[in-house]
Amino acid sequence: MHSNIKDELAAQSEMVLEEPALVIVAEPAFVHEVLARVQAGFPSPAEDLGIARVDLNKILIKNPEATFVMCVRGASVRDAGVDDGDFLIVDRSINPRHRHMVVAVVDGEFTLKRLWKRGSAMKLQPANAEFGDIVPQDGQTVEVWGVATYAFKSLIP
Repeated sequence: MHSNIKDELAAQSEMVLEEPALVIVAEPAFVHEVLARVQAGFPSPAEDLGIARVDLNKILIKNPEATFVMCVRGASVRDAGVDDGDFLIVDRSINPRHRHMVVAVVDGEFTLKRLWKRGSAMKLQPANAEFGDIVPQDGQTVEVWGVATYAFKSLIP
């Protein structure tokens, strides 16, 4: 997708996802794991820190051949903790179920929404009161493309 088209889509009110990129698992993505809990409330006394190596591929990617990374554009699921600029891990091998956060293709455009499904009825729900549900209409193309399994963001402004 060309950058001017990406900018134009990002300016639209509906959340748009950048084109998916296949996750290539050539080498393990190792990071250091500190074997101590981080308090988000009152500070705890200092602990001796143990350090181990963690392979992020083993944690984040269950099926490499069907796993993609996408960048989120828009605010329609911000109340679910997914913001503009966050990255998603999307697994196409997972059977989408009711309440899964899914990447869907609606009339040729990617969107991230929570799947509501009861029997043959389905709709895509935002997590932001400023947006409405997407309920497939006659003649409209709606396809659940994959299930978002993880979202991650930078904490550095």
